Amino acid sequence: MTAILFAFVSAAFLGAGVVTTQFGLRTVEPLSGTAISVPTFTIVFMLLSPLLLWGEPIIWRAVPIFAGVGLFFPAMLTILTFASNGALGPVVTSALGNFAPLFSVIGAVLILGEPLRPAETAGLVVAVLGAVVTSVSRPRELGHWRTWALLLPLTGAVLRGVAPPVVKLGLEIWPSPVAAGLIGYMVSSIVLLIVQRARTGHFIVNAPWQGRLWFAVTGMCNGLAALTLYAAVKNGPITTVAPLLATYPLVTVALSALVLSHVRITPRLVAGTLLTVGGVVLVLLG
Repeated sequence: MTAILFAFVSAAFLGAGVVTTQFGLRTVEPLSGTAISVPTFTIVFMLLSPLLLWGEPIIWRAVPIFAGVGLFFPAMLTILTFASNGALGPVVTSALGNFAPLFSVIGAVLILGEPLRPAETAGLVVAVLGAVVTSVSRPRELGHWRTWALLLPLTGAVLRGVAPPVVKLGLEIWPSPVAAGLIGYMVSSIVLLIVQRARTGHFIVNAPWQGRLWFAVTGMCNGLAALTLYAAVKNGPITTVAPLLATYPLVTVALSALVLSHVRITPRLVAGTLLTVGGVVLVLLG
């Protein structure tokens, strides 16, 4: 039950972060946005870490695993997500990014040897299908985006999908989602700040305060999504957690319908929502 709760919370934060990114991209380019969002959460995380990790011994064998994940999650994933948001918009980004649970389950079965029951398999397929039906669209204001741009969210889906099985390997050694998140985010922040320095000649992002604020909010959403994902992975099998994360486009679509003018509630959205909920029910019953 704990894993299920954390998985839904992670999906909510992840879906909200996709929408807030859209506001930040109005005044800040994607790569500069990453140099704001990830370090923002890292600083908050570091300030809270003495309290969150009080009295907990460091298990050094797990540190290289968490640090290795930090090289691409959330560093490279954030770059790809922000670039996809700018090229395709939040709804399409969520739809294609939602294939991540498929990669997570494949990794869990191959790397961790987790069993996959028929009901969970069916639920995963239905939930992903429902999220894609809910999300896939081509908003008119995006104009004629190029097909190659679809590689951005798809590559991000692979990275997001591979991260949980690898993190779980580390959590089996050091069962601390907080430590996993802190180490990974510190490494990611270093990577992104180095990229920012190489691109612009300085670490500080020169951008309007509105854009910096939105990317700071996005960083908090994405950071909390990662932290709660790690907590879910620690407390339950990935074959259960991953399909539940497939609900995050529902949050994206709901928030987009409220704050972005191009999203409307249509029969397609209703049908996709029912499919996603049905898939989640199958996973929970399995």
